[in-house]
Amino acid sequence: QVQVVESGGGLVQWGGSLRLSCEASGSIVFYTVGWYRQALGKQREFVADATSGGRVNYADPAKGRFTISRNNAKRTVVLQMNSLNSEDTGVYYCKATNVNGYVSWGLGTQVTVSS
Repeated sequence: QVQVVESGGGLVQWGGSLRLSCEASGSIVFYTVGWYRQALGKQREFVADATSGGRVNYADPAKGRFTISRNNAKRTVVLQMNSLNSEDTGVYYCKATNVNGYVSWGLGTQVTVSS
């Protein structure tokens, strides 16, 4: 069962970009890997995911601004975030789910968008 670790968060200005990376400890070929975020005082919400079958899905706030991509050979899933605004501020978590229902969450990486 894989473990995942996020990286790439930080402080960025309004309208800027960040690239988040999720690295797995093992093969992700049979995993759907996604990104979630949680703002202070709010529930964790879905951002985007990339399925084992190659499909990508986005939450409405991410459409047109964020791009998720996976590289199975490198065991990584990247979330490229552009045109960031204050509503994108939060802790971003990577989640890996395999076909048997096993779930692994990372510890998260903080993204802060300053105005």
